[in-house]
Amino acid sequence: MNAALVASVLPADAVELGRVLDAWGIKGWVRIHPHSADTEALSASTDWFLQPPEARFARGFSAFQGCVQVHIKTLKAHADGLVAQIEGVEDRTSAEALKGCRISLPRSAFPEPAEGEYYWVDLIGLSVVNREGVALGTVRDLLSTGPTDVLVLAYDEVVDGETRTAERLIPFVDAYVDKVDRAARRVTVDWQPDY
Repeated sequence: MNAALVASVLPADAVELGRVLDAWGIKGWVRIHPHSADTEALSASTDWFLQPPEARFARGFSAFQGCVQVHIKTLKAHADGLVAQIEGVEDRTSAEALKGCRISLPRSAFPEPAEGEYYWVDLIGLSVVNREGVALGTVRDLLSTGPTDVLVLAYDEVVDGETRTAERLIPFVDAYVDKVDRAARRVTVDWQPDY
C-alpha cells in the first residue's frame, strides 16, 4: 500500500460522492467522476475517504483493503468531471492503481446549504405526509429530470390481500412541497394518495 494512503475507518455518516475513473496525465493525477453535478462538498474538503471498488468492479484491484484516508493537494474542474492530485501519488502507475475507488466524505463535512436548499442525502428516508396528515410514503430516492427534481416514495399497498411495496412520484417544487422538516424527518406536501 502506498504510504500516502493512510488506513482509516469510514465515518458513520459517510456519503459516497464519486469514483476514481482513471489516471490523468503522468504526474499522479486522477480523473474523478462525481455522482452529482454539484461538486461543492468534494471541493470544500481536502481529506477524502477511499474504498475499493465493489467486488464486481474490483478485478485486479490491489492498491489497498478496507478504507483509507487521503489528502487532496489540488482539485480542478475538467471536462465533465474533476481531476485531483492526491498527496503521495506521484506517478501514473500509482494513479492507475486507484481506478474504480469509491470516494466518500462525512456528511458533517458538507458545506451548509442555502435556505430552502437540501442535499439529496438529507431527504432520503424522510416520511412524506400531505396537508391532511395522510402518510404517503418514505423518500427512497430522487430523480433529476432536468428542470425539476422528483421525490421517489416507497409505500406499502394491499393488492388482492397481499401487501407489496409500491412507488409514488412527487415533483420536488414549491407548488407541491410545503415544508421540509429535517429535525422531525418529515416532508409535508400538497398531494393526494390517488394522484
